[in-house]
Amino acid sequence: MAQPGQDAKFFQRGKIEEFRAELQAAETKDKKYVKRKTALKKVVANITMGNDMSPLFTDVVQCLGTPLLEIKKMVYLFLVSYGRSKPEQIHLVIPNFLQDCNDRNPLIRALAIRTMSYIPIPVVTDALSDNLRHCLKDRDPYVRKTAAICVAKLYTADPRRAEKGGFVEMLRDLMLDTNATVVANAVAALSEIGDRQDGVIFKLNLATANKLLMALGESSEWGQIYILDSLLRYVPEKHADAELMAERIIIQLQHANSAVVLTTIKILLYLMNYMENRKLMDYCCKKMGPPLVTLLSSGPEVQYVALRNILLIIQRRPAVLKNDVKVFFCKYNDPIYVKLAKLEIMYRLARAENATEVLAELQEYASEVDIDFVRKAVRSIGRLAIKVEAAADQCIQTLLELIETKVSYVVQEAVIVIKDIFRRYPGKYEGIIPTLCENLDSLDEPEAKAAMVWILGQFANRIDNVDDLLDDLLYTFLDESVEVQLALLTAAVKLFIYKSKSDKTKELVHKVLKWATEDVDNPDLRDRGFMYWRLLAINPGAAGEIVLSEKPAITTDSDRMDRGALDQLLLHTGTLGSIYHKNPETFIRNATGKALADSPALNAHSRQVLVPVARAQLPPTINVPGPGPSEPEPEPEPEPTKTIPTSQEPSHQAESPSASPREPDVASTSHDDEDDDPVENSDPYSNLDGAFGNYLADEPKPITGGRGHGDEDDLLF
Repeated sequence: MAQPGQDAKFFQRGKIEEFRAELQAAETKDKKYVKRKTALKKVVANITMGNDMSPLFTDVVQCLGTPLLEIKKMVYLFLVSYGRSKPEQIHLVIPNFLQDCNDRNPLIRALAIRTMSYIPIPVVTDALSDNLRHCLKDRDPYVRKTAAICVAKLYTADPRRAEKGGFVEMLRDLMLDTNATVVANAVAALSEIGDRQDGVIFKLNLATANKLLMALGESSEWGQIYILDSLLRYVPEKHADAELMAERIIIQLQHANSAVVLTTIKILLYLMNYMENRKLMDYCCKKMGPPLVTLLSSGPEVQYVALRNILLIIQRRPAVLKNDVKVFFCKYNDPIYVKLAKLEIMYRLARAENATEVLAELQEYASEVDIDFVRKAVRSIGRLAIKVEAAADQCIQTLLELIETKVSYVVQEAVIVIKDIFRRYPGKYEGIIPTLCENLDSLDEPEAKAAMVWILGQFANRIDNVDDLLDDLLYTFLDESVEVQLALLTAAVKLFIYKSKSDKTKELVHKVLKWATEDVDNPDLRDRGFMYWRLLAINPGAAGEIVLSEKPAITTDSDRMDRGALDQLLLHTGTLGSIYHKNPETFIRNATGKALADSPALNAHSRQVLVPVARAQLPPTINVPGPGPSEPEPEPEPEPTKTIPTSQEPSHQAESPSASPREPDVASTSHDDEDDDPVENSDPYSNLDGAFGNYLADEPKPITGGRGHGDEDDLLF
């Protein structure tokens, strides 16, 4: 056997003619096939480097007759690389494939069947079918586990052949195999087929799920992942079934492999939707915390994956890490992407009991070097004040200290979050407005400037020189971003309503309205300008009621993900979807969605937010009976009244071990054509001829007491 590093000499670019000459020379006087082996190593090395070796197809194929496993591996590797690009020459290899499929050596049998499955050409697929059927029943488990994966490859190349040939049923039989590796590969193949939009629907019943759990302890770590992941296809019909299964798999949380841990957490979170034993649910949450914390001692990449998953988990089950907020404090050598992820989790875990230490940590971050991180830290301080009322005073004091540093980006972020704090606690912290006004000149970013303008307009009755401040800001009105222009327009109208008798205010608001309606191209700004102008011209009292109406205090509810979408995302824990926080079908072509399935054991709260997932409209597939012990069909019970769309019905089918026929989803398209009737052709703007032409006044008027709006005047002044 070659020593490590000795094959590096083969990684040199060579010419096709040289390799062909070496292969032809090796046919004579080649004891123990040393020359042939050397030539093939050079060819494989060049394939690895990206060089095209396909002209050597005929010469390499002739080496298949060599009874040496190492040479066969290299030839088959060559065929995997170039077999599909040589459909006119592949027939030369078929006899060798068939011979190797019946070889005494199980490694050669498995190698042949695997290579054939990688070449999706009809002539190879035809030869593969019978041999694959024999290999699925081979006496050697290595051949069976390789053949199981080959079924998934065959299904990708020719779904109808795989279904009509009975390969899916044979895969289901392999799920009850005595060898755990064979079981894991059969589950992996069925999962891959079931995840295709044109694949059969793969479901498990209780008996089959229990059989899989028995194989869990003997499987490799990746086999355990496949088996655990397949449990998502089991829908518990009773609370006791879900609770018993959770107790059986919770031991996997102690596994050293992070993927096994995350997959186990995914299954536990899934099963908790079907439990009613509150003590067991709390116990599961308690057990999930330490493994997640352990993942944070890994490298930064694994940390980031863990943090993105933790962010989803704590939104659904906050009890998992409610006492571990200190674990997420940032370290000096953490990469920026890890720091930002930890910052978000710190905010999510903050509550009255730990708000002081979280705030102290955030204040430290506000003096860091990285500008983006500092901005996020300052913004998190404001979000903390909005979320935890008991900490609001401390947060305001901290923000004022940060403003005193006079660091531009810190001041601007502080102004942005203080605006939201004013909206959350109206009438409580307006005393800090003078401090904000002192820093008006340092604001140069649109969001910060718009926030400050909102503060000036909202509290125009409490700021003595507000008209001067707004007048200064209006010098650059036409050069500002739309966000700032909209804020200036609204602030000027509020100022006019507060101080309608001031000539300067009247001149200021008239100037802004003229600009907004005549000199600006943005349609939103023009529309708002016209609306304000018409309101002020016709009924200033009503304008005051509308613009200065009491608004509800803001909350942190908008920070929370929708419960149904969250339940759906948690079914993808440990996958790319949990890092993007998007369902895979939104960024992976032909991926099928996952959602909680309804059953009598599903919690009432989870049932209320069920997200229906409709599969694509497809031709009907073959109904495959499931393996294993048959279960008596439960008597149909009257379904409780639900507001689930009819497109969810396929997921409510009677529980089968793995698959059931799929009905085309036509309900979702039945109303698409109802609006195709001819509609009377009329101009939608025909009735707006004089909409803006007949103002009662050409400019806004101050509010006077002679218009008969006494109540409105009292409200305004």
